[in-house]
Amino acid sequence: MVKVGKTTIELRQGDITDMDCDAIVNTANSDLVLGGGVAGAIRRKGGPTIQEECNKIGRIKVGEAVITTGGNLKAKHVIHAVGPRFGEGHEDRKLASATLNSLIAADSRGLKSIAFPAISTGIFKFPVSRCASVMLSTTISYLKRKTGIESVIFCLYDSATFEIFQQSLSDLT
Repeated sequence: MVKVGKTTIELRQGDITDMDCDAIVNTANSDLVLGGGVAGAIRRKGGPTIQEECNKIGRIKVGEAVITTGGNLKAKHVIHAVGPRFGEGHEDRKLASATLNSLIAADSRGLKSIAFPAISTGIFKFPVSRCASVMLSTTISYLKRKTGIESVIFCLYDSATFEIFQQSLSDLT
């Protein structure tokens, strides 16, 4: 655990859909269709309300983030952030934007806690070590400003990803 200003950054290994926090971040696609991976798990555990809200929002661009209810999840909200597909160009900037826009969405709603997965590292094939560096440095930079967010958790599904994020966080702090 690391403290940046008044906010803690914590790494956990586990299932993001089990997180008891104000918002979890979904690794969304531009159409906001909750298909497989993290999004599919959110759809299964959160129920149909989340997808219904996504349908009303419609399409968003890579790097953008929108917020919906958490449905039946422990988290009250889901922030849907569209990360880049590896190889599409300007991936680091797009991932930084998705991370930043998720934090801004949480702050704009007065949320105190947010949990991120490793965005774009699944079917979008973004390298985990680059993801960790981009997401963590973007988060640290954001938390140095005035924010109401008290807790940022990176909930990482497997031990290999957890260890990479742990090393990256150590390198950045």
